[in-house]
Amino acid sequence: MNVFRTLSLVAALTALAGPALAQPAPPPKVHNVVLVHGAWADGSSWAKVIPYLQAAGLKVTAVQNPLTSLADSAAATRRALAEQDGPAVLVGHSWGGTVVSEVGTDPKVSALVYIAARGPDAGEDFVKLAGQYPTPPARAGIVDHDGETKLNEEAFLKYFANGVDATTAKALYAVQWPTAATIFANRTTQAAWHDKPSFYAVSKQDKTIDPDFERFLASRMHATTIELDAGHLSLVSHPKEVADLILKAAGQHE
Repeated sequence: MNVFRTLSLVAALTALAGPALAQPAPPPKVHNVVLVHGAWADGSSWAKVIPYLQAAGLKVTAVQNPLTSLADSAAATRRALAEQDGPAVLVGHSWGGTVVSEVGTDPKVSALVYIAARGPDAGEDFVKLAGQYPTPPARAGIVDHDGETKLNEEAFLKYFANGVDATTAKALYAVQWPTAATIFANRTTQAAWHDKPSFYAVSKQDKTIDPDFERFLASRMHATTIELDAGHLSLVSHPKEVADLILKAAGQHE
């Protein structure tokens, strides 16, 4: 009888604890957003998202991520956060998610948003982790010149910018920023998603990061997750949906 009573008590406690764990407190309402672009891009990759955020009354800052090292990119992002007049949502696309994970512990950061982004744990060998999933075709187009990488035109247009209209994709190819080959192996010293409310937009047609890998990362960080019928550049092809997720992280949407 005692055994049955114990099991019943455990079941009751589990039932009570379950909903509380599954429903984290909503993020606070903030009016600042800091955007961090990823590899082979620059701050202009957020150009279609920014007007939606500004129309909602948010102050938006897009970091010009140097893409020379994690330390350099983190420093640039910390400078942008320091300039904010209050709490801010920190958003990263692609490799920018590494920066968000590293810098997001900053006390000014209220929530994190990952757009088809990396989300490494502290000290994690992320290259090894990604190797457990299929190699996306965009990676075959990486060209290395003296330690700096770019994507060749075919890979950029066909795989990196799939789902983006041809004119916009060609313009983005023209302004792609060279990315140090070494940054992909740089390891974070912390993972802010353990402690901050996190949101993730999976790109179902992504050919730069495997979509199932994105789903794994979103699940691991217990992120509020949406899935977009988009390629890697969902922030260009689906800016309203991306902006809506950011607004939710900023406490502006239910």
